[in-house]
Amino acid sequence: MNKQVKTTTFLSLQLKKTTMKKNLVLMAFLLGYLSFSNTAEDWGQTGHRVVGEVAALHLTENAKKEIDQLLKGMSLAVASTYADEIKSERSFDKYRSWHYVNIPFDKNYSEITPKEEGDIIQGIQECIEVLKNKDATQEDKAFYLKLLIHFIGDLHQPMHLGLEEDKGGNDFQVRWFNEGTNLHRVWDSNMIDSYQMTYTELTSNLPRISEAEKQKIQEGTLLEWVEQERALTKEVYKSAKIGEKLGYRYMYDHFSTVKSQLQKGGLRLAKILNDIFS
Repeated sequence: MNKQVKTTTFLSLQLKKTTMKKNLVLMAFLLGYLSFSNTAEDWGQTGHRVVGEVAALHLTENAKKEIDQLLKGMSLAVASTYADEIKSERSFDKYRSWHYVNIPFDKNYSEITPKEEGDIIQGIQECIEVLKNKDATQEDKAFYLKLLIHFIGDLHQPMHLGLEEDKGGNDFQVRWFNEGTNLHRVWDSNMIDSYQMTYTELTSNLPRISEAEKQKIQEGTLLEWVEQERALTKEVYKSAKIGEKLGYRYMYDHFSTVKSQLQKGGLRLAKILNDIFS
């Protein structure tokens, strides 16, 4: 074999190796993307920030002062996404199950055995306990306050109270316009993103409600709120068929409910925080 042929063969092998490496990197990226895109767990950032912003508008002066000290000036809107941000840190894995609860449609929460690793109800209760504990450190209170802001938002995303068999709608595959997605993600972020408003714009354009309507939303216990929200969860499951293409009509029929849920979550978060810091 002459020198030129050897050189050509060597270059060809190197090119193949480089191409194989690029393909492996691309495949790893795609697998990671698909894994991420099919495990949506809660309102997107915009939705959570709306909940935090609404709550901030309905805090008592004392609650504002206490919260400002704990969060060192950070707004509720900015703090609202913290519980998602810490998912990248393995030491916080124990909190992953606190974002949701799976309850069969023929049972209430009080009729099931809570999972040992915890769920959103247990998570909210623990956050409140820490914040009310006079012996808890300021650092712990700040941490659990950030979690509480997020989990109250999650509670009002109807698919967070969904069925275990489809992972709260994550395995309920549909299409959003021309993109593959799932029913969970449609309610998490697809509708909100399609609306194309910032969290402040969306907050400013939520429905105006009376003081009586506000009090009606805020009354009741945590478990009563859970059962109220589960009624909506059951309706959401009926709102689409597996593989269905959703779009403008679905937005027209359901985005007002999304806005109502964000507002409700914010008002109830304010009620809890006002009670804690009264």
